[in-house]
Amino acid sequence: MHFQVLPRYKRLVDNIFPEDPEDGLVKANMEKLTFFALSAPEKLDRIAAYLLERLTRDLNRHRYGYVCIAMEALEQLLLACHCQSINLLVESFLSTLRLLLEADKPHLHILATNSFVKFANIEEDTPSYHRSYDFFVSRFSEMCHSEHDDPDELSTFRIRVSGIRGLQGVVRKTVDNELQVNIWEPRHMEQIVPALLVNLEQHTPNDRYSAILYGSPAEQTEVCFRELLGRAAYGHINNAIRPVLMHLDSHSLWEGRGFAVRCFQIIMYSIQSQHSHLVIQQLLGHLDANSRSPASVRAGIVEVLSEAAVIEATGSVGPTVLEVFNTLLRQLRQSVDYQLTGYYDNAGKHKTTSSKEETLQDAVIRTIGSFANTLPVYQRSEVMLFIMGKIPVPGIYPALGSPNAGFEGSRMIQVMLLKSLLQVSERYESSNLLTALPSSFLEPLLSFTLMEDPEIRLLVLSILTSLIDRLMLFVHSAAFDVSSLELKEDRSSRQDILFVRKHAQRLYRHVFLACKEESSSHSHYQQLFILLAVLSVELANEEVMVDLIRLVLALQELASSNQEPLTPLNRCGVHAVCAAALGVMSQLGPPSPVQQHVAQVIERRRKDAPHLLPENIFCDSHSLPDGELKVDQEFLFVQWKICEGLTASSYSSQCERFNTPYTPQLTDEDRLAKRKSVGDVVSLQMEMDPQSPETPQTEQITFETLKNAIEDRGFVEEEERRKRLEVVERFQTAPFEEIAAHCGSRASLLQSKLDQVFDLIIRPPPSPSGQSPPRSTPLYEMKFPDLCVY
Repeated sequence: MHFQVLPRYKRLVDNIFPEDPEDGLVKANMEKLTFFALSAPEKLDRIAAYLLERLTRDLNRHRYGYVCIAMEALEQLLLACHCQSINLLVESFLSTLRLLLEADKPHLHILATNSFVKFANIEEDTPSYHRSYDFFVSRFSEMCHSEHDDPDELSTFRIRVSGIRGLQGVVRKTVDNELQVNIWEPRHMEQIVPALLVNLEQHTPNDRYSAILYGSPAEQTEVCFRELLGRAAYGHINNAIRPVLMHLDSHSLWEGRGFAVRCFQIIMYSIQSQHSHLVIQQLLGHLDANSRSPASVRAGIVEVLSEAAVIEATGSVGPTVLEVFNTLLRQLRQSVDYQLTGYYDNAGKHKTTSSKEETLQDAVIRTIGSFANTLPVYQRSEVMLFIMGKIPVPGIYPALGSPNAGFEGSRMIQVMLLKSLLQVSERYESSNLLTALPSSFLEPLLSFTLMEDPEIRLLVLSILTSLIDRLMLFVHSAAFDVSSLELKEDRSSRQDILFVRKHAQRLYRHVFLACKEESSSHSHYQQLFILLAVLSVELANEEVMVDLIRLVLALQELASSNQEPLTPLNRCGVHAVCAAALGVMSQLGPPSPVQQHVAQVIERRRKDAPHLLPENIFCDSHSLPDGELKVDQEFLFVQWKICEGLTASSYSSQCERFNTPYTPQLTDEDRLAKRKSVGDVVSLQMEMDPQSPETPQTEQITFETLKNAIEDRGFVEEEERRKRLEVVERFQTAPFEEIAAHCGSRASLLQSKLDQVFDLIIRPPPSPSGQSPPRSTPLYEMKFPDLCVY
């Protein structure tokens, strides 16, 4: 008989297996096999193939002890081999792992996963072009979703943990090697990310000892998820975030908010900071895609956006700043439409409630504030201008929401956008008021102080106060002690002086007119006082102080006059504003006689007329006298006494100005919109009476003659104002053809008036004899020689 002699490598492999598998690997023979493999690395592929053959045979015969021994031998060979020769072992090793993962025994799955993790930790210098990890991604993801029928809870728990560790090994093995399989492809991310999120959400074992021994799935998942995101490059962020959004959608996890916020906190803290804005853009796009979802879903996405904006504040918004705010403002307008119609879809099938939409609106407004706080000052100014441009103004920007929303829809959008503007302005810090309140922003903002809606007026006053208040005073009580502030002697900068010259009178005018609104409440009067106090502190110089005192005395006269239809609350509120404001101003520089007079009047009111003091008005429960309100002279601030106090001081140069009563610079503009239109300009340029009589030919040429020739006004002031308002209305409502024809006729009229002027200029005065001298050639018609010297 002839006996076939086995090759040496096979004999060495056979010798590592003991007769009883419980005895484990024969270490002495394993050392011999390792030495042989290192001495003849060209035999490694044959050794691995033979080990795979034996493992397959033992696996089919359910001899799991020998299967474990074969896996241990493969692991030791992998760890012992040099990097250059490891590729000879890897294919057989991965084939072995596939066999174990395809088996139906959970302990074999755990064994294969542990071996793969050891292999993943080996650093390779030689790239491999033909390896594929698709099977392992699929199998480990499946293990993460394991719901094994084993009555032992620990079995399912350990399988999930093993699946998470396997995915972590795949990531480590492939993410840094561009020649390996691209783990960032959507088909891989759509398996890996949901598998991680399922375990991040739930499945913690009841046995604390097991959690300590094997690790909690949630903890293991968070570690793996952070490592995955931390290795993501710029082009991979979107592929990693998209499955997160899909998972939260499919499992309705936006509504709970807690888990969704936690997920994106992990994401924002894990990715590189310069990539944060990509996550924000993904969330904004997802918010737009869910614009017809229930309010709770939209509110959950907005809440996540708000939390994400706080993290990595320096780079979270990215280059498309205004697009972020445009998306959020668009959500506000849509929410208002849904609230008015009662449905969040066009078909009218899905109902919503006002409370749900209001919750969403509050979340959007908070998110706008969160994003604004991450921006530098100059970008916040742009954002405020952008929001101001979105606020609907009746007659100019009618309704920006649904066409069916009507006036109520426009009002609600105005309130929402002004609240958003207040969120941005509350933390706005700027040393230059000209930058904080440019004309393009201040003029439309002030126009809202005269609207009939009290909520809108209160919001505008709060916005003005927060922007002007650079010292962060935020006076919320009537008892305001200036002495507690550390104020410099010269607080007005050059920019402040320019701001006062440019905008102060407009501010005073709107404060005066806001006090005349009958629908004002105690909150309005308190906010008006705060605004006056902030103006006096921030812009304090002698000129401003005198103007503010004149304004306060004019308000006192307004409250005491019977010509205005004010309620007792309105009158008491204005008197309280005057007392509180003068109490602050008297501490900011005026001489002691002024302080004494103000203190005496306030003390008299405290004794006999407490309803005229801010302590009684600036609160929810205020008591007013019964019947008609009468204010005695002793309770009023006297102008001549204040003027006497100012005379013997540095304010003496302002006394003449102080003695001039303040009168607001009233204009003929519309109360609801102060923006100039083309029609306004044309009407002001061509406002002339077409029926004016012709000037007599013998009329003497004087300044009045020239003035009357261009602007001949024969009507009283009221008639002139009425005509101007009619012209404004015509230019806002009439068709274009009618406007063009009207302007053409006015232009012809202007030309005829100019002709009259020229005739008067070139006509000589009448002679004493009564005969008109012959007409001389006008200078501009004379022809001079070419060489004439002028």
